Amino acid sequence: VRAPPSKMAAHRLPSVSRKLVAVSLGNRFREVVQVKTTEIPKPGPAELLVRTRYVGINASDINWIAGRYIPGVKPPLDTGFEGAGQVAQVGEGCTKIRPGEAVAFMHGGAFSEYLILPERLAIPIPNLDPGFVPLIVSGMTASISLEKVGELKSGEKVLITAAAGGTGQFAVQLAKLAGCHVIGTCSTDEKVAFLKTLGCDRPINYKKEDLKSVLKSEYPAGVDVVYECVGGEILNTCVKNLAVKGRLIIIGFITSYQQSTFGARPTLPLYQILLSKSASLRGFFLNHYLRDVPRHYQKLAELYSAGKLKSTVDLGQSYGPPGGFKGLEAIFDAVDYLYSGKSAGKVIVDLWENEATSKL
Repeated sequence: VRAPPSKMAAHRLPSVSRKLVAVSLGNRFREVVQVKTTEIPKPGPAELLVRTRYVGINASDINWIAGRYIPGVKPPLDTGFEGAGQVAQVGEGCTKIRPGEAVAFMHGGAFSEYLILPERLAIPIPNLDPGFVPLIVSGMTASISLEKVGELKSGEKVLITAAAGGTGQFAVQLAKLAGCHVIGTCSTDEKVAFLKTLGCDRPINYKKEDLKSVLKSEYPAGVDVVYECVGGEILNTCVKNLAVKGRLIIIGFITSYQQSTFGARPTLPLYQILLSKSASLRGFFLNHYLRDVPRHYQKLAELYSAGKLKSTVDLGQSYGPPGGFKGLEAIFDAVDYLYSGKSAGKVIVDLWENEATSKL
């Protein structure tokens, strides 16, 4: 059902817009990113001008500003990968989206108050609920990778690291919906409680329980699928505890992102371990699976709208000033918050400083 255009259609455009730009390459967001002011862009044919409301914070924002995704890339670099907002103007030839409608998007330069977006990349959403934003990068990473790379099957044992994070929350729920037994690692008792609300069968607070010991004693035959985004010693532990024909999906290694060089190198005789178990390590990068995005986003949005999938957002109410992360400059704090390890769910920033955040 198409949502009617909101009163946003009559919003008067300012003459300028602000955005976050990496002016040099580096892995410290505050050191290399600056606020830049530009004229409000005008949409060309088949383009939309979107007033961005919510943006998602990703660990990989650091990799982008460090120049790790495109060899030889040079600054300045627009920042941010995903968001949601309302359409302020449409260009000539736009037939699917109207001014005032709410859209979500995965597009470079999301950390901008106003954004030019090709109409074909706009995902219509019923309203500006921030819960739709985590479904984009975090939700689709979990959904596509578990299906295409993890080859998930009902009845399997699935281990998810950083399970209370932006993408981990979806991996837990989707694995449960697929009929699997889910183990999830986290760092606090509060996150253990959060994981239980998602249906996680065995939350492990690795600050209180030794992950190696738990897996050895409770899962002696190993785990069938690992959804791994931490790296370092946790990656080593996961490899050692793969079951026969086990699959380990590497979606990231956040422990190394803020280091000057990637340091997530396994210190194991991988060929021996993998060969002896017919096991495998499999990488996943969302941009290589863009053809699968429409189907998976539709599935996630339907599950979320039906109340069968929780999309937890963390607006930093317990971290920053009262009211949480508000306004473009709050993105700097939000990136710090994500890397502090204290967040639960997807870290989101509301760019509309003077309006109340939509209730979930």
